[in-house]
Amino acid sequence: MAPASLSSAHALSLIAPPKTASGRWSRLSVNFAAARPVSIAAATQRRLVAAAAATEMAPAASGEEGKAFVEEMRAVAMRLHTKDQAREGEKEPQAPPVAKWEPSVEGYLRFLVDSRLVFQTLEEIVERAAVPWYAEFRNTGLERSEALKKDLEWFKQEGHTIPEPSAPGTTYASYLEELSEKDPQAFICHFYNVYFAHTAGGRMIGKKVSEKILNKKELEFYKWEGNLSQLLQNVRNKLNQVATSWSREKDHCLEETEKSFAYSGDLLRHIFT
Repeated sequence: MAPASLSSAHALSLIAPPKTASGRWSRLSVNFAAARPVSIAAATQRRLVAAAAATEMAPAASGEEGKAFVEEMRAVAMRLHTKDQAREGEKEPQAPPVAKWEPSVEGYLRFLVDSRLVFQTLEEIVERAAVPWYAEFRNTGLERSEALKKDLEWFKQEGHTIPEPSAPGTTYASYLEELSEKDPQAFICHFYNVYFAHTAGGRMIGKKVSEKILNKKELEFYKWEGNLSQLLQNVRNKLNQVATSWSREKDHCLEETEKSFAYSGDLLRHIFT
C-alpha cells in the first residue's frame, strides 16, 4: 500500500490514517491495496521527512564522479522542504518546529523497532543482490540494523518492553522488497533517501528526543565508524556510477521521492502518538 503523500518537516501533526499490515521481523507478507488519496493530513505528514533530509542534502562537492544524478535526487528532495528549511523549498509550513515536539519513550521505541526492520530489509536486499548492481551498496558503513539492535537491548536492560514491528514498518519493508524485485530504479530512490536523511535531519531529531526523554544519551543509531562525510561521498559516487547506464529510468527514480518521504514519515509519527 502506498502511503499518503507528505510535505516538509520540522515537525509532525501526523494524522494520516493508520495502516493495517503485519509481519514478522524479517519475513513479511502484506497485501497491497489501492493507494490512499492525498489529504490535508497527508500533506502535513510530508513535513516529517523533509527535516530528516535537509542537512545532509547539501550540494555535493565539485569534482566528484558523475555528480549530476545525485544532485538531481537532492533537488527533488529539497523541493519537499519549506523555505525556512532550505532555500529551494517550495512547501508551506503546516506543523510546529521539532523543538515543540513532546515524544514518549513508548512511541520512540516503536519508531526504533520499525526503523530497524526497514534498515535490515535494505541490508538484506543489497546482500542478496537480485539485481547485480545492488551489490555495489553492500558494506557502505551506513548500515544501521546492528546499531539499532544494540540500542534496543539497552532499552530492554533499562526495564522497557520492546514491541513487535508495527504496520508502518512492516508495510514499508514489504514495499521495499517488492520494489527491489520489480522496479530497481524506484528502489534506489528509497535507498538514497532513507540513508542520507538519517545522517542529517535524523540525527537532529535523535538529539532533540534524547534531550527530552533520555537524559541526553546518544544512541548507537546515531553513531558511525569512520568519517561519515567520506562514507556518504563513497555512496554518492556509487549511485552516480550506477545511474550512468540509465536514461529515462532516472526520471522514474526521481518520481518515487514523495513516496519515500511518505513512508519514512509514517515511521516518524510513532514518536508522537
